[in-house]
Amino acid sequence: MRALVAELREKLDQVAGGGGKASRARHTSRGKMLARQRVDLLIDPGTAFLELSPLAAYGLYGGDVHSASIITGVGRIADANALLSPTTRPSKAAPIIR
Repeated sequence: MRALVAELREKLDQVAGGGGKASRARHTSRGKMLARQRVDLLIDPGTAFLELSPLAAYGLYGGDVHSASIITGVGRIADANALLSPTTRPSKAAPIIR
């Protein structure tokens, strides 16, 4: 069981890294925030964010795709529960949908 939990955590860490160091550097060099940074700013401080599908598309396409390039989940904003999807460009969420 511990090995399975460790494997899950490793996969979630890989997905949370976004598109890798080069992609993150390119994005931030343009003055943009990463999607998970936007989520952290949106939700109320000290509250949790329940990500709904962090492993969507994991393992597809020979392992080249670590996630479906989307972040969706539930969090608290201004003391109200909210469904968040800060990565809303449908064309970017394409690997599974197309």
